[in-house]
Amino acid sequence: MNIAGLIESYGEKTVLAIGGLLIGALFGFFAQRSKFCLRSATLEFWHRNFGEKVSVWLLTFGSAVVGVQLLTLTGHMDAGATRQISATGSISGALVGGVLFGAGMIMTRGCASRLLVLSANGNLRALLSGLIFAVTAQAALGGALAPWREAISGWWTVDGGASRNLLAITHAGPWGGLLFGLVWLLAALYFSVRSGWGFWKWVGGIGTGLAVAAGWGFNYWVSKNSFEVVPVQGLTFSGPSAEWLMRVLASPAPEVGFNFGLVPGVFLGSFVGAWIGKDFALEGFKDGYSMRRYIAGAVLMGFGAMLAGGCAVGAGITGGAIFAVTAWLALAGMWLGAGIADKLIDAPTASATTTPTAPARVTP
Repeated sequence: MNIAGLIESYGEKTVLAIGGLLIGALFGFFAQRSKFCLRSATLEFWHRNFGEKVSVWLLTFGSAVVGVQLLTLTGHMDAGATRQISATGSISGALVGGVLFGAGMIMTRGCASRLLVLSANGNLRALLSGLIFAVTAQAALGGALAPWREAISGWWTVDGGASRNLLAITHAGPWGGLLFGLVWLLAALYFSVRSGWGFWKWVGGIGTGLAVAAGWGFNYWVSKNSFEVVPVQGLTFSGPSAEWLMRVLASPAPEVGFNFGLVPGVFLGSFVGAWIGKDFALEGFKDGYSMRRYIAGAVLMGFGAMLAGGCAVGAGITGGAIFAVTAWLALAGMWLGAGIADKLIDAPTASATTTPTAPARVTP
């Protein structure tokens, strides 16, 4: 049975939910096995240590870009139909939100997707941070923080359409996007050779990126065969996290769709990956300072993600793969915010703990 037959038999919402579950499971599994993490990659970058974490991130990003551009060239994807291209965007929101998100992920030691993956591995710090992230994201979407988000987003906006599409602005087109993605994959190859080969680094990194491309392709496929208007969306974790929070707390619950299956799918896939790799272990907080740090970081990430139009995956990779201007600005802000936070928060602590203490003088 083809996709049109499935939609006719079960409805768009059910088909989208099942697709979200399957694609989410693939993303969670590959992200867990490869230890994909934007935070770790930014730390290697700012510490001038281009090793395994940078390699995995480049593999993921490059694979996502190549996958999406191949879908476009074969007629299975149209970036112009996505909200990140067609709707009015916010330059100020992308920049400010990206910096806040980058700082927050340093404090929580993981971005939104990484927190979900680690939660499935038994990390209670990540679980608490993820819950606070979801609460803050919902508050920024339609709660107490919404006026702040709207005000900052209104500082500098950009019209939807070609003016929000980097490939249209540069006249590079899908072929230019494909070439760019291949360049990133070559860079990943270079850094992978330097840091040492690893099966899961390659398979997991590429698999994580292709899962992002699959998210775009699947949603576009459903939208083209649906009898109703179905928004074309990709993988992101800020909106779905807030949606699942409201599904638990509010009635009536949000409608079932792609996001309904995505979050539990990632959790399930990561759990399977942890079980195969024997990585499952319960972990908690060591002290009160750690808890305060994680809570503050989760708040920054939740608000920053809603400002930036997505998290490290939603804006950084999913939006970056379709070359949305605001997504690239948000991604740059995340790298910058991570570097600033590491410099101001972690670097002084590391120096204090590694500086040897001068021996005490004994007076005869």
